[in-house]
Amino acid sequence: QLHLVESGGGLVQPGGSLRLSCFASGNTLDYYSVGWFRQAPGNEREGVASISSQDNTREYADSVKERFIISRADAGNTVYLEMNSLKPEDTAVYYCAAQYYGMGSLFDFEYKNWGQGTQVTVSS
Repeated sequence: QLHLVESGGGLVQPGGSLRLSCFASGNTLDYYSVGWFRQAPGNEREGVASISSQDNTREYADSVKERFIISRADAGNTVYLEMNSLKPEDTAVYYCAAQYYGMGSLFDFEYKNWGQGTQVTVSS
């Protein structure tokens, strides 16, 4: 059973940076595609970044391209989301999700395993 825990959220000023971590226990993330999603109050959950299981192909939502970077740690148990040039509209609860041998996707229905989320607030 894969268990995911997000960390690294917090309060940051506009233009600042944060790095979120998605730590997995129960299995290595090397065999999983991983997606980062976010949900702001009153909004639907949206995919922001994903990385595939087989060749680490990355996909980003248009709203975060050139600002966010998804990557895997060498150890295999952690996937990061580096967020730069943060804007107030990036404020949301951020979730990581994983799918065994997944292709990588920004659609939440493609993922079976989910973490509990971490709050990111961008405000001056």
